[in-house]
Amino acid sequence: MNLFDKAKEALGQHPDKADQGIDKAADAAKGKWGEHGDQIDQAAQKAKDFARGQGEQGQQPPPA
Repeated sequence: MNLFDKAKEALGQHPDKADQGIDKAADAAKGKWGEHGDQIDQAAQKAKDFARGQGEQGQQPPPA
């Protein structure tokens, strides 16, 4: 199992932790570039959607 597969598996097992990490990163970015808060929020939401999709893929059993 490579690092990417391990990351997908972790996302599948702990999606709430991934969301918390994305929120923390977005808050830090808004602290530095607050005038772009709307774009940062949009990017954070897309990152959460992507992470959830990767996590769902990681939960599927491997092909036979």
